[in-house]
Amino acid sequence: MSIKALRTPDSQFENLDGYNFSPNYCEVDGLRMHYVDENPEGAETVVMLHGEPSWSYLYRKMIPVVTAAGHRAIAPDLIGFGKSDKPVNQDDYTYQRHVDWMKSCLFDHLNLTDMTLFVQDWGGLIGLRIAAEHPEKVKRIVIANTFLPTGDQGANEAFMQWQKLSQTIEIFDVGRILRAATESTLSPEVMAAYNAPFPDESYKAGARIFPMLVPITPDNPAADANRAAWKSLVSFDKPVLTLFSDKDPIMSGLDKIFQTRMPGAAGQPHDTIRDAGHFLQEDKGEEIAEKMNAFIAAT
Repeated sequence: MSIKALRTPDSQFENLDGYNFSPNYCEVDGLRMHYVDENPEGAETVVMLHGEPSWSYLYRKMIPVVTAAGHRAIAPDLIGFGKSDKPVNQDDYTYQRHVDWMKSCLFDHLNLTDMTLFVQDWGGLIGLRIAAEHPEKVKRIVIANTFLPTGDQGANEAFMQWQKLSQTIEIFDVGRILRAATESTLSPEVMAAYNAPFPDESYKAGARIFPMLVPITPDNPAADANRAAWKSLVSFDKPVLTLFSDKDPIMSGLDKIFQTRMPGAAGQPHDTIRDAGHFLQEDKGEEIAEKMNAFIAAT
């Protein structure tokens, strides 16, 4: 059964502030997934996974720093976001599908191995599942402002407020949401770039439903798969670095879980990114990329 989807017109992405990367595409379940792929002959392959409701534009400050160090930089757009196709029915978005779609693009299409994964927000919920299920394809992980919930601990008040807002707000203004979750002042041009994938509300089924897909109860459809992922991650002994920000009300303190539970995190130069909000790539992208480059060089 084909999935009914919208495709954002290319004209929406013309002359975006700071984003002039060539588009690349893979096909997953009949849907077109977009990804940035800069310096494809680079020494190390760095895959940067975004979350909700951002897209690969979030990595525009990090990609040039990564490639300048001689590495390959790949930044996919999740289905429903960025330049990727956008299913119009919320029921077509499931946690498992997003994991499978990303695996299909990274492994079947790009045939990646020895990846350095950089994961933030939903990029962590998806990327950590991939690392847990295919550890042989992952060389190291950088974890930023994310978590891998099983539903057994519930959710904090900040997340519950965000979940409620996502379902009740009349106009889901992505640019304003990004501005509210960063410490820096976003220019009108940058806010417009975050809104670019969504010409109107009909394109935002994914952006709206994503907060409801997070496992915050033990019986969530994704809870068992995430519990299984944790059983793998607690034996993941390849290098793991946490770079959480100091001003993220939802993810604050969760870096300690990864530091204590993942063997590969022992002895690594974990750091706190100062004066950065939830979307720390927007606030301190260059600094984060430099720390990641140093981590890659050291490991």
